[in-house]
Amino acid sequence: MEQVEAVVDNMRDFSITRKKNEWYDARVTDSYGNKYQNYFETASEANDWIYYIWRKEEWFNSANSQELLTNAIENCKRIDEENNISKII
Repeated sequence: MEQVEAVVDNMRDFSITRKKNEWYDARVTDSYGNKYQNYFETASEANDWIYYIWRKEEWFNSANSQELLTNAIENCKRIDEENNISKII
């Protein structure tokens, strides 16, 4: 039996759902197949976020996520120290 592999040029997909009395649940897949999820008060905010992810997908996929996380934590620690808030780590 021959196996055929399909090549998908664009994996982009999205959904915005909402249950009664809950926020909008936005899910998006970028061209690289990475999946993201977030919650919003309005459908408009959810829609804007989906387009934001698609506009920034090249950056998200080129950035070193561990380095970004480390820098974010260091910046939070610096801000806390500047405001005389006890250390978080």
